[in-house]
Amino acid sequence: MLPEKELQAAVLPGSALWTQLTVVPSTGSTNADLLVAAKNGAEAGTVLVAEEQTQGRGRLDRSWQSLPGAALTFSMLLRPTAVPPASRGWLPLLTGVAVAAAIRAECSVDVSLKWPNDVMSGSGAPSHTCKLAGILAEQAGAAVVVGIGLNVSQSRDELPSDLATSLRLQGAGRIDRPTLLAAVLRAFEHWYLRWTSGAAPGDADRSGLRPEYLRLCATVGRDVRVELPGGSVMAGRASDVDSIGRLLVDGEDGIHAVSAGDVIHVR
Repeated sequence: MLPEKELQAAVLPGSALWTQLTVVPSTGSTNADLLVAAKNGAEAGTVLVAEEQTQGRGRLDRSWQSLPGAALTFSMLLRPTAVPPASRGWLPLLTGVAVAAAIRAECSVDVSLKWPNDVMSGSGAPSHTCKLAGILAEQAGAAVVVGIGLNVSQSRDELPSDLATSLRLQGAGRIDRPTLLAAVLRAFEHWYLRWTSGAAPGDADRSGLRPEYLRLCATVGRDVRVELPGGSVMAGRASDVDSIGRLLVDGEDGIHAVSAGDVIHVR
């Protein structure tokens, strides 16, 4: 089991964001637990880590499953009250940037981001990469809970599909999960404080977040098919990510701003 006291010592002292870190052996969903905590007044900067989630969830109500101890599954409680509501769509994208930065620094694994926040890795063209980590942001009043599921040591037959991968499969070798978790939280704090402070809280350009996201994003510049909520499908060239985090898709009938949907990279 991840060492709670060691993680607290590595993350909390000197932090301007993190206030509490708890590790539990098992729970249904760390996101669900922190959403309840948020409604009960829990303070911003609370982190909940679980070795096992029995009802883990991803985007679009998908389940997220992993063997105990084989992944990093945790959630963060945030209260970005200074950020205009329209700009908070950048929060899951910011999380993707932080996860990618930590993986590159600690594991020397090349990763990219598929809009909005899937962390991808694998050899070959972006259409051949596999999902390494997923991110889910959920709102509870003025609070936002962001959950992360990062595959660490799974073998091929321990993953739910051929579209998923793990750090082990990407050649990371020996991975120290506590060190990696602390690195993700430090990288997240760095970008979150830049994005929420200054003269224009929530401004992804002035904070440097949007340029960094675009540098890591494998979606922009590619032909894509977007499966939208409700079952409709849009096709075109992903041309940019706008000031509030929406994907801009240049289709036959003009440019569309996509705020939610499943993106498929077209070969």
